Amino acid sequence: MNKDIPRFLRLKNIIGDPKANPPIPAIIPISKSSWWNGIKSGRYPKPIKLGENTTVWKENDIRKLVEKLSS
Repeated sequence: MNKDIPRFLRLKNIIGDPKANPPIPAIIPISKSSWWNGIKSGRYPKPIKLGENTTVWKENDIRKLVEKLSS
């Protein structure tokens, strides 16, 4: 795998989706509204818009956030 190519995560991969089949476990177990409020306040990384209905975050940014929150 090339480490220079960024990997992206959708919101359901970050906050989880228990209704998916199979369920998607949360990396950061918070509500959707709490996530968006954290983005507005600057606590969470800004999203990247890939299209009209596609919003993603860099996997490395989410990993750094998890490390920061767990320390």
